[in-house]
Amino acid sequence: MPGRLGGAGLVLGAAGFALLLAAPPLPGLSAEGQRALAAADLMAVWWISEAVPIYATALLPWVLFPLLGLGGPGELARAYGHHLIFLFLGGFLLAAALQRWGVHEHLALAVLARLGAAPRRLVLGVMLATALLSMWISDTAATLVMLPLALGLVAELEGQGRLPEGLAPCLMLGVAYAALIGGMATLVGTPPNLVFAGMMERLFPEAPPIGFLDWMLVGLPASALFLPLAWLYLTRVAFRLPGRPPAGGEGAAALLARRRQALGPMAPGARRAALVFALTALAWVSRRGLDLGPVHWPGWQGLLGLKGVGDATVAVAGALLLFLLPAGGGRRRALLSWEEAAGIPWGVLLLFGGGLALADAVRASGLAAWLAHALEPLAGLHPLLMVLAVCLAMTFLTELTSNTAVTTVFLPVLAAAAVAGGMDPRLLMVPAALSASCAFMLPVATPPNAIAFASGRIRARQMARVGLGLNLIGVAVIASCVYLVGVPALGLALHHPPPWAAGP
Repeated sequence: MPGRLGGAGLVLGAAGFALLLAAPPLPGLSAEGQRALAAADLMAVWWISEAVPIYATALLPWVLFPLLGLGGPGELARAYGHHLIFLFLGGFLLAAALQRWGVHEHLALAVLARLGAAPRRLVLGVMLATALLSMWISDTAATLVMLPLALGLVAELEGQGRLPEGLAPCLMLGVAYAALIGGMATLVGTPPNLVFAGMMERLFPEAPPIGFLDWMLVGLPASALFLPLAWLYLTRVAFRLPGRPPAGGEGAAALLARRRQALGPMAPGARRAALVFALTALAWVSRRGLDLGPVHWPGWQGLLGLKGVGDATVAVAGALLLFLLPAGGGRRRALLSWEEAAGIPWGVLLLFGGGLALADAVRASGLAAWLAHALEPLAGLHPLLMVLAVCLAMTFLTELTSNTAVTTVFLPVLAAAAVAGGMDPRLLMVPAALSASCAFMLPVATPPNAIAFASGRIRARQMARVGLGLNLIGVAVIASCVYLVGVPALGLALHHPPPWAAGP
């Protein structure tokens, strides 16, 4: 049953839907566009308030759109079967195999062992390992892997009376925050990234596609800059940790050594799963051409003449290998069984489908063009000011609701605002997608925050205070990276919309 906010959202969403359907079309908006606005209002309110489960709300287009004349089963099937959904499906299955064979634990302990046992270095090691994991597996899974290890380090030092003040909450927050920051780097790192890629394709069919490498040209620099800044902020400003290990022993180093010894060498299945994953990631990054001055790579897709191959093809091929390759080591089983695969978050795939179906209706009904016209007064604003405003708004909105839902709701509006302001729509959509990962203040904002808070080592007021500062750092980092890196890397137009966006 929905809570108080959900109950209000249930009523408000339904009331807004009914009023928009009953009212005459708004000036300049067609009757079909008015019906699309009503459907968008209902889905947005229910998504943001979580009046019903967000994955159930994502199924509304199958009922509403045929009744409202916004699309039939064929159009809806194309949205829910979009190739980016299969890209994420393949990524989920690869992550499931890595977790099944403990590859993530080997990676985490290897990183920690190399960075040393001083308090600041411990936090750096934990954050770096978490971020590396979160680039490829869900932020929730990365947090669940790393938090017990961080808690073990705290308990070891506490038991010996050598726990520096502030290290426990710093480690807990470091794990949660690094999981969110790491997910920014890759297209499969967190759902908002793929929502952006899908929305671009649906709202602007003539736009150049957003591939794995295209996203990394912006997402990886943003993540790589944000992570060390977050570490410095946590260890030097928020908690002021010492730079040397506590006197009298190497408790944390001893614990790490014992954990690595207990884990043992990588099993044959773990090595094979890691190899499949590495080959898939390499194929993702090298599929399309790259031209960086003297360095030119035509991409294996072009070299082999495989025009129909996409990132989803690579993801599904890698996932299928997991079901085909034997685990080795005398085990008569594949690297991944269907029972293990069935545990992936299928609801997220439905959420993508619902968002893409809504984007189709917004564009085809003329609602997107109407929004662009309504937002024309924004044309006088400086692009950097708009980017900063988007980063601020998305950062604090996602503190209150699902980052995937809020991205799905607002990206079409931001696309229209960008075109109305005479800009490339990606200039606002990219920072919005990145900022959706920057919910650092509230335990309820993201699963990593909730998991860290549940450890009992961090107070809500403490998380809010520290998270507020990191939210503001995130706004500055993302706006700077989009403006200084994204504009040249993606060829973003600052003062005029590209030809493919002339009429969104």
